[in-house]
Amino acid sequence: MPRVYLETYGCQMNVADSELMLGLLGADGYVRTEDPAEADVMLVNTCAVRDHAEQRVLGRVGELKRHKRPGDVLGVVGCMAQRLGPKLLERVPQVDLVIGPDGYRSLPELIARARSGTRAADVEFRGWEHYEDVPPARGAGASAFVTVQRGCDYRCTFCIVPMTRGPERSRKLADVVREVAAVAARGATEVTLLGQTVNSFDDGTHDFAALLRAVGAVAGIRRVRFTSPYPTDFTALVLTAMAETPAVCEHVHLPAQSGSNRTLKRMLRRYTRERYLEVVAELRQAIPGIALTTDLIVGFPGETEEDFQETVTLVEAVGFDDAYTFKFSPREGTPAVRIKESVPDDVAAARLERLIAVVRGVARAKNARLVGTTHEVLVEGQAKRGDLLQSRTRTNKVALVAGPAEWIGTYRRVRLTGTTGSTFTALPLEAEQGVAAW
Repeated sequence: MPRVYLETYGCQMNVADSELMLGLLGADGYVRTEDPAEADVMLVNTCAVRDHAEQRVLGRVGELKRHKRPGDVLGVVGCMAQRLGPKLLERVPQVDLVIGPDGYRSLPELIARARSGTRAADVEFRGWEHYEDVPPARGAGASAFVTVQRGCDYRCTFCIVPMTRGPERSRKLADVVREVAAVAARGATEVTLLGQTVNSFDDGTHDFAALLRAVGAVAGIRRVRFTSPYPTDFTALVLTAMAETPAVCEHVHLPAQSGSNRTLKRMLRRYTRERYLEVVAELRQAIPGIALTTDLIVGFPGETEEDFQETVTLVEAVGFDDAYTFKFSPREGTPAVRIKESVPDDVAAARLERLIAVVRGVARAKNARLVGTTHEVLVEGQAKRGDLLQSRTRTNKVALVAGPAEWIGTYRRVRLTGTTGSTFTALPLEAEQGVAAW
């Protein structure tokens, strides 16, 4: 049987898309291998959000091409493939396939053609494509990603996503529920709903509030997460659904990007600093104890020291549990590249370092206050270091616990005993009190 090797870069959406591709190729007789030297087909599923991600992919493709034997196929798929299209075939002669996120159905056919010497690119947008009839090849485990929305209609000036994933479209609620029920039947108890602006979900009949309630009611589903929402798409109905659906976890990743109104306007974000803070207050009123994380960009064209300080004070005002922080990365084709007031790289790098220190300080103080509290955790797997298990609270805090491998995939009650500032150590309550596992 032909063997396929697949590497994934980027966001959870790319992980879900890789599962789709493996499902498609599995139906065509392919088996997966973890060794590129054994593969007949090597695929790299790519991200285009930042230049650094693309450079990593190009470097990795350069390494993988050494494994090519006569008749083997090397393909680049995903967002970077969509952005560069046929130019990538010219740039890297060893690449045989370039396929965007809406073209995965053509994989078996284009692989067959590549084996006969015909290189090809498929970067056509297909607004109807949701891959409803393609069973993803998911690994075993308690958690699963479920894509509910593809594409994006917002036009943030820094963002390449509308150009790599096309216009926004939502799946039918019934199709999402059917997929969630299927993953629950296979043993998953936690699902993460995926979309570029996931809380703007609208299938023409149902909104995101209805989707949360429907998914939360699926038998066997104990936790529902979602990413990434747009701050001003949290309607009153959505907030109520979050509060009233027990399975919905008390964590929201709420991208802010900047704390400066001047910068937000240049970014074409559809809110002000004041409105963002109102959304934070509405979330905390609806779901007491909710954890909030965010995305922040420094060095956006024209950002002054005052603008940067407003981002710092936003972090302090909100008290984020964590933040993904980035230097601005210009993306060809986005409006931001036409803004001439660039921030020197050394200035942006220094601001990033300062921002990270503030984010870590705020998170460390919040986490220190949690030591001694008890939580339900889902045990996800072996920790990267030592003999401990990695687990996660409903508020998305990572806690390391001592226990047998049989605990993986189960829920336990634990007491947080210490923190490094970002992760926790924890003691299972059954070890402390003889409490049975949930």
